[in-house]
Amino acid sequence: MKLGVIGCGKMGRALVGGILRAGIVSPEHTLIFDTYSPAADDMARDLSVKQARSNEEVISGSDVVLLCVKPQGFIEMLGEIGDSEGKLLISIAAGVQIASIEAAIGNRHRVVRVMPNTPALVGKAASGYALGTHAGAEDSDLTESLLGAVGYVCAVTESDLDAVTAISGSGPAYIFMMIEALVAGGIEQGLEPEISGALAAHTVAGAAELLLQSNESPTQLRENVTSPNGTTFAALESFRSDNFEDIVKRAVAAAAARSKELGEA
Repeated sequence: MKLGVIGCGKMGRALVGGILRAGIVSPEHTLIFDTYSPAADDMARDLSVKQARSNEEVISGSDVVLLCVKPQGFIEMLGEIGDSEGKLLISIAAGVQIASIEAAIGNRHRVVRVMPNTPALVGKAASGYALGTHAGAEDSDLTESLLGAVGYVCAVTESDLDAVTAISGSGPAYIFMMIEALVAGGIEQGLEPEISGALAAHTVAGAAELLLQSNESPTQLRENVTSPNGTTFAALESFRSDNFEDIVKRAVAAAAARSKELGEA
């Protein structure tokens, strides 16, 4: 298989790095391009992949192409991919709907739309994908193989991608804000910033890993560490008094609504 990549920013680089490490594609069969040539130069040098001279060259020289271009210039980029046919195009552009992509390319290629997230940079992504009109089971399997190289991946309908965006696409920022608050709280209680930061980060990472490796629900795991009238109980009661769950659910709803607005625009 020959892999193409248009867009050599952090996400494109993370995806290609994971795919290469997994041995799914070899560097000599990977062709990249970015209109910002320093990004492509660095990626070609660091990952030993080949560098194209245009978007059209990437499409014509590849079987599968990762479209890692920002939404603002995405449709314009599709006008520069030439007249080739029958490729699998995997888009990670937030909010750019499958119908818009298929229309822009004259339905000449198969399309998959993916919502990854930034933990792909460390091989811990959580990605959802939806198949386009002409994509089939083999394209689904290939997408899962490629995205699985950088973390967890699941299939959803395109209408669910707004929710995926709200949970996993934007979700890391929610966790970072929570960690910021934990660190600040620890400092207020007398901890050194470095110690408070390390404790908060490792606690979040450990809790997530415990959930992933456990057969128990988040609710049960929470109850397991909550003794009646203990320290955890006191903290959770404070959360509840401030309607913490409603705050989080409203934030998810706001992100999903904005994702839908961007797609319709």
